[in-house]
Amino acid sequence: MVDHKPVVAITGAGDGIGWATAQMFARNGYRVALLDVDADRASQRTRELGEGHADIRCDVSKETEVRAAFDTIAEQFGGLDALINNAGIGSPHLPTSEQTVESFGRILDVHLTGTFLCSREAHAVMAIRQSGSIVNVSSIAGITGLPRRNAYGAAKAGIASMTKSMACEWASVGIRVNAVAPGYVATALVKKLESEGFVDTPRLHRRIPMGRLARPEEIAAAIYFLSSSGASYITGTVLSVDGGWTAFGDAGDAHVPAA
Repeated sequence: MVDHKPVVAITGAGDGIGWATAQMFARNGYRVALLDVDADRASQRTRELGEGHADIRCDVSKETEVRAAFDTIAEQFGGLDALINNAGIGSPHLPTSEQTVESFGRILDVHLTGTFLCSREAHAVMAIRQSGSIVNVSSIAGITGLPRRNAYGAAKAGIASMTKSMACEWASVGIRVNAVAPGYVATALVKKLESEGFVDTPRLHRRIPMGRLARPEEIAAAIYFLSSSGASYITGTVLSVDGGWTAFGDAGDAHVPAA
C-alpha cells in the first residue's frame, strides 16, 4: 500500500524552531525528514515523533552531504512536498574590529550556502511533480541593523534576497518560496546567550511591542502556514514574526504595560 502522506524536510530539526516545526508538521499528517548535523539528537527526535519519519545526519554547508541527504529523501519517501531551511549557528557578539574572517565565513557557509544548497536539491525533486513549498528562516537581523552581528545579519539578509529571486525563478514549475523573519525566540541558544551576558532579556522585553520573546511553536505556526494550501497564492514574501520589533521606529521603550 502506497503512503500518500505529504513529506517535509527540515534542516536543523534537532532543537529550537526546527524541532517545534517538525512536531507541527507531524501533527498535521506529514512524514518528516529531520536533518541535523548532530546525528544522535536527530535520531532521538525521530524516535519521539514515532513511525513514518526519518533522521539524516547532514552538515548543510557541505555540498556532498546535502546531495546525499536529498537523494536519501527521494529514495525513502518517493518525493518531497516542503523544505524548511532552518539550520543555523550563533554568531559571536564582537565589535567589527575583533571579528575574524574564519568566523565570518563559517556563519555564511551554514546559513546562506546551506540554504542555497538545500533549496537547489529540493528543487530537483519538487520540479518532477511541478509542486512544492520552500520556507527559509531569515531574521530581524537581515532586515534591520544589529551591531556586532555582521556575519549573521549579512547571511540572513542574503537569505531574504535569495528567497525572492528563487520565488520568481521557480514559480513557473509550481514551487513557492517564502521566508519568515523571527525576532528573539526563547530557544536554548538565546538562553545560552543570556547566561553568557550577551542577551539582556528584560531590556529585550521593553524593546518588543508585544513585551515578550516568541515561543518556538509560534514561529513554527508561521512556517507551517506558508507551506500550507492556505498560502497557495503567496510566494516571494518575507514574513516578520517578531512581536512588532521591525515595526517600531519611535524613541524609548516599545512595550508599555497596560495600566
